[in-house]
Amino acid sequence: MSKVVCPPDNWNVDEFILSLSSVSQNTVSAYRSDLTDFVAWCERGLADAPGTVDRLILRRYLAYLGTRNFAKRTIARKASALRRYFSWARRTTLIATDPSVSLRAPSGEGHLPRVLDGTELQTLLEPTEFDENEPLWRRCRDDALLEILYGSGLRVGELCGLDIDSADLKRSSVTVWGKGAKERRVPMSLAAVETVQMWLKIRHEVVGEASGAALFLNSRGKRLGTRDVRRVLDHRAINPTHPHALRHTYATHLLDGGADLRSVQELLGHSDVATTQRYTHVSKERLRSVYTSTHPRA
Repeated sequence: MSKVVCPPDNWNVDEFILSLSSVSQNTVSAYRSDLTDFVAWCERGLADAPGTVDRLILRRYLAYLGTRNFAKRTIARKASALRRYFSWARRTTLIATDPSVSLRAPSGEGHLPRVLDGTELQTLLEPTEFDENEPLWRRCRDDALLEILYGSGLRVGELCGLDIDSADLKRSSVTVWGKGAKERRVPMSLAAVETVQMWLKIRHEVVGEASGAALFLNSRGKRLGTRDVRRVLDHRAINPTHPHALRHTYATHLLDGGADLRSVQELLGHSDVATTQRYTHVSKERLRSVYTSTHPRA
């Protein structure tokens, strides 16, 4: 097991991490890792405290990451972590001036989100072949969680955080706690309502002391984790599929069907409409693909 290296106390990284009350746990973990790596790089002789870091050092670090073949999206996140850290350090008087002001990094724009085709969706949501040794409770649970991922466009972390009373089956809606501890209510499809009802009838078969009010449980009776969900997709998908692909597909299908951008933004829980807007590019790309493959003059 690799040893976890903690930054020296004078960088106050732990104190900064505690100040991150409005971001997801995944973001907190990423920022801690990003800052730990940056401090370790600085401690090689470039800077021994946040007050000795200047803009040139930050630019050299981003350039160094580029030479290490980090993805643009990853470098952009690391730059965001640095900007947030040094802004906090300036506000708390740990440093006199903020060297990260206007720090530029790659935009982070990567490939367009992958949208599942009809066959892939059919295999996930309505499989025709089952393992005879698979317990019925697992099949019912997997049906329900996949229908919610696609039918309501939830993030995998939001899905795992659902409690039984999060799903209002009478009103066909589910209450979700998204990024930044923001609550939103999202419609549930008829298929999602029906499969959740079936799962709840059999959920007692795996309930344990640690189950609590969690809607979805693993075989040990504990709240389902993100890795558990990935294993569900690995088991059912005909092609390698990440849980987020179902959210991409949900958004793209809404826009293809005529939904307006602002409505999709609200359903997805995006704070910035620009984040939602990338799905319009996906839809245009899909239309172009259909045109190219079907029109005789294409």
